[in-house]
Amino acid sequence: MPTDDVEYEFGVPIPGRILPEDQWVRTAVKRLPDEGPLDFAAIFGRSAPLVLDLGCGNGRSTLLSALARPEVDHFAIDVLPVVIRYATRRGNQRGLSNVRFAVKDAQTFASRYVADGAAAEVHLYHPQPYHDHRQAGRRLVTPRFAADVHRILAPGGLFVVQTDNPDYWAYMTKLLPHFFKLEEHPEPWPDSPAGRSRREIIALQRGLRIFRGLARRRDEIDPASALELAQTLPQPTFRSRGPWCDLDRLEREGN
Repeated sequence: MPTDDVEYEFGVPIPGRILPEDQWVRTAVKRLPDEGPLDFAAIFGRSAPLVLDLGCGNGRSTLLSALARPEVDHFAIDVLPVVIRYATRRGNQRGLSNVRFAVKDAQTFASRYVADGAAAEVHLYHPQPYHDHRQAGRRLVTPRFAADVHRILAPGGLFVVQTDNPDYWAYMTKLLPHFFKLEEHPEPWPDSPAGRSRREIIALQRGLRIFRGLARRRDEIDPASALELAQTLPQPTFRSRGPWCDLDRLEREGN
């Protein structure tokens, strides 16, 4: 039964409850410095395992993890200010001192703002596939991006990736094993069977297949070797097909 302190979207509750205002916190990082890497211990006021949510949208997946793991810090970014405003408001209202949100594109953030081995986990849900082949160069998951994720993960670190686009997934399953030990996860996430993200909820309700992967960092590869390897691997120039364009629009309008 809906209550005033629980929010819903597409019939699925957003994680956590809205607390009394005197328990709200500030989760926004208004402006990132011109140069990195970020000092996450200073940002959170403690030393703790770090989870990065790249392209967090309206914050659903970040909230879910932060509520379940208060001992872990979560830094989430998205390139769209409008969705970060929604995410920040929700983090504030749930009193989540282990969360920070900022506006930044994932490619720049991973390459410039995170030190080697700083993150225990990196999460990436439904990166934009750019259906127009003329925009294929804007796709996030490239060999260089994979090398950057490998670099910023601690030894044994986890890269969680998900898409509803089969062409993108086919590319990822060829690329990621060069840097990670990739295990496909075909079943819904146990912590959120209706969907960890707004996009996943929409896709599931429309009967689309979700492709999920758990990728463990290959520790036998050093960062320099990963960068060299990235230069030899193909770019994501695949043709993206299927009924996803309207879902992409809904995702960009996420509230």
